Amino acid sequence: MTFLKQTNPDYAAFILRISLGTIWIAHGSYKLVVFGAAGFADWMTSLGLPGFMAWPIILMELIGGIALILGVYGRYVSIVNMPILLGALYVHSENGWVFTSEGGGWEFPLFLIMIAIAHILSGDGKFQMNAHFNDRNLCQK
Repeated sequence: MTFLKQTNPDYAAFILRISLGTIWIAHGSYKLVVFGAAGFADWMTSLGLPGFMAWPIILMELIGGIALILGVYGRYVSIVNMPILLGALYVHSENGWVFTSEGGGWEFPLFLIMIAIAHILSGDGKFQMNAHFNDRNLCQK
């Protein structure tokens, strides 16, 4: 059990980054493949949100997810994608806590917000493509 006494924050940040990137790609792909951009835009309009934001949201999820997995300025991707997560939290807030509720509850969007914040604070970790750019000072000072 000595391995439990050791920590490796760079590998932990890597796993966090890959997990978040995978979720972003899954959500962007789902919107595109299941609803289509026009269907997603119609759904957004039905909620009183601007439908023209459908493509930017889908692209940010897909491109952002790829950037996270590759480790290309992932912390900045998490910051830029935060409004999408906050929007999802808002949209699902009336559906109750559990995400399996009709219309999806707000537990999963809140969890993703916390994961994104943890990623912003911890950094991109191991195996990042921008390893030569030291962005660890983003949250210091």
